[in-house]
Amino acid sequence: MNTLDPSNVPPPARPYRRRFIKRHSLPVRITHWVNVLCLSFLLLSGLQIFNAHPRLYWGKYGADADQAFIVIGARQQGDTLRGYVQIGPMNIESTGFLGVSSEDGAAAARAFPAWLTIPSYHDLGAGRHWHFFFAWLLVINGLVYLAHGLWRGHIRRDLLPTRAQLTLRHLWRETIDHVRLRFARGEEARRYNALQKLAYLSVVLGLLPIMVLTGLAMSPGLNAVFPFLPDLFGGRPSARTLHFITASLLVLFVLVHVAMVAVSGLWNNLRSMISGRYAIDDTGDKP
Repeated sequence: MNTLDPSNVPPPARPYRRRFIKRHSLPVRITHWVNVLCLSFLLLSGLQIFNAHPRLYWGKYGADADQAFIVIGARQQGDTLRGYVQIGPMNIESTGFLGVSSEDGAAAARAFPAWLTIPSYHDLGAGRHWHFFFAWLLVINGLVYLAHGLWRGHIRRDLLPTRAQLTLRHLWRETIDHVRLRFARGEEARRYNALQKLAYLSVVLGLLPIMVLTGLAMSPGLNAVFPFLPDLFGGRPSARTLHFITASLLVLFVLVHVAMVAVSGLWNNLRSMISGRYAIDDTGDKP
């Protein structure tokens, strides 16, 4: 083979040019990090509140004598305390994390361990104070985000999927790309894809409003002013169950979100949410 033959010479690589764009406005960045703070404290204080009565019911009644369909508890077996999670008729042994955890060097019945609750010791009143404070801060922060998003067109421009993005073919292609960890490059990286838009909308317009409303439905003070609130969910026990399930789905969303941020470019994504500057490659050849 003639290695000097021009036909055997590979074409020159396209120049790689990285430039920075503005991806997130200052109000979006601020409300994002306030959300991170609020949701962290809400989760940890919420687990403290759940520990006071680790049972979930459906309907208007929920007490020890009533049938619960989700229980995180402990039972004595000889000299050993064993934790369990009961979901309907299914019973799962969970000693070591759920139901039983170490307290002062000894095993103790506790739905969630001390290191996962605020405060770490048993104090329902303190847990409620933390929870209510950050719940109202989350509501205020959410209203600020919605007001800014509607005023500046952020929700319409960045979060609403186009008709072309909602086709089954497009959604299937994006799903396959995500499974293969193939992410947008170049100009496509400027915008959220359809899966991101649908996920963010489900949180902003779905999970968070349900979580707020079910939380309000559990407040005796607000029930006195708005007695219809518990009835929207079939009773206060049902509202508590939906609150717990919604919070669990939100935790699942955060875990997936953080994983996607990490695998698609951790520093680039963090920088865009801290300073607003996001690096893209004009050629699309490199991440």
